[in-house]
Amino acid sequence: MNRIGPVLWTFHALFALFMLAPLVMVVLVAFTDKGFIALPFDGASLRWFRAIATNSDFVDAFWRSVWLGVAAATGATLLSVPAGMAIAWYRFPGREAILGLMLSPLMVPHIVLGIALLRFFTQLGVQGTIGGLAFAHAVLVVPFVLRLVIAAATGFDRSIAQAAESLGASRWTVFRRVELPLLMPGVAGGWLIAFINSFDELTMSVFVASPATQTLPVKMYHHIVHTIDPLLASISTVLIVLTLVLMLALDRLYGLDRILAGKT
Repeated sequence: MNRIGPVLWTFHALFALFMLAPLVMVVLVAFTDKGFIALPFDGASLRWFRAIATNSDFVDAFWRSVWLGVAAATGATLLSVPAGMAIAWYRFPGREAILGLMLSPLMVPHIVLGIALLRFFTQLGVQGTIGGLAFAHAVLVVPFVLRLVIAAATGFDRSIAQAAESLGASRWTVFRRVELPLLMPGVAGGWLIAFINSFDELTMSVFVASPATQTLPVKMYHHIVHTIDPLLASISTVLIVLTLVLMLALDRLYGLDRILAGKT
């Protein structure tokens, strides 16, 4: 047993190094003073971070991705909470079909979804609009919210809600004051994962977005097709830092382990 400890520690350290190495390389490249991707470089510079502020297209695409992620995650949550509660607590005709339908975006390749939604939006005349893009992202991220809501609802003790009803609370009051707060870790975790997946979505967005509604991943993809410079490394570094700040804030405010596990 004494030999296993150092071996496991070494394995975990090497695995962590393997996972972090690409991120470290991206961060290092972001500080290059050259006009091309190169390591090592002569001196560190903030040149490519200043370039972000002067590139309004990337700034606009970033805020578009943020608001799109918020809209898609919120819409998916509003649909998944009642659906997840009904699927976890009740048995009714079509239950398995509804569950399979809502989880189906996990099984369909994103490129297939993109082509299908492009055709669908074209027939409706809403192709390339921010509303159509938000709907497409909401469809894509519904399974992530639904699974965590179902997990939280499955472990929910319904006798608590029954006790509240027996004391005269209305059904809406029971949901608002008892059920939803106890399900909130699963709901919050699902919303967070949905937002991240929406913000990071590229394959489907390439088909659905127009030049005026390009998200940040789509904008970065089109940029790297034509130009290879450290600008994308600096943008990626900013996103890494923002993600770390968000994770630390959530951990301090609520507990990241509870959110991701969907525990009450």
